[in-house]
Amino acid sequence: MTAFVVDASIAVKWVVEEDGTPQALALRQRARLIAPELLVAECANILWKKVRRRELSKDEAVLASRLLQAAEIELQSTRSLLEPATRIAIELDHPAYDCVYIALAVANGCQFVTADESLVHKLDQSRQQALRDRVVSLRAVVGS
Repeated sequence: MTAFVVDASIAVKWVVEEDGTPQALALRQRARLIAPELLVAECANILWKKVRRRELSKDEAVLASRLLQAAEIELQSTRSLLEPATRIAIELDHPAYDCVYIALAVANGCQFVTADESLVHKLDQSRQQALRDRVVSLRAVVGS
């Protein structure tokens, strides 16, 4: 089974109906999924923002967090990713949060799938071929 690193932009789509939810669910069905422990905090933050914007009720957000907590995803420690994520963030001039996911994909020899099209576009413009090859959009992996 293929392994992919996924971020919160993918995981939240499993429990909240958004653009790309069918693709995110399809990915979940056909791949082994890996994420840094950072995913937990990022998902909680997204759910909080959705409550603040009145996109979800408090009860819906809590239910979504329970569902995410039970999701079959292998969470890995971020400690060993600090240096490579820092290097990637500096090379790309991009926030280190996203670069932790890229560093995890490199460490696991797999691709990082994200719904963050701006990150994918930024990497497409990068001269860092090795990093470009590690990051792919959800739509490219699963299709529309």
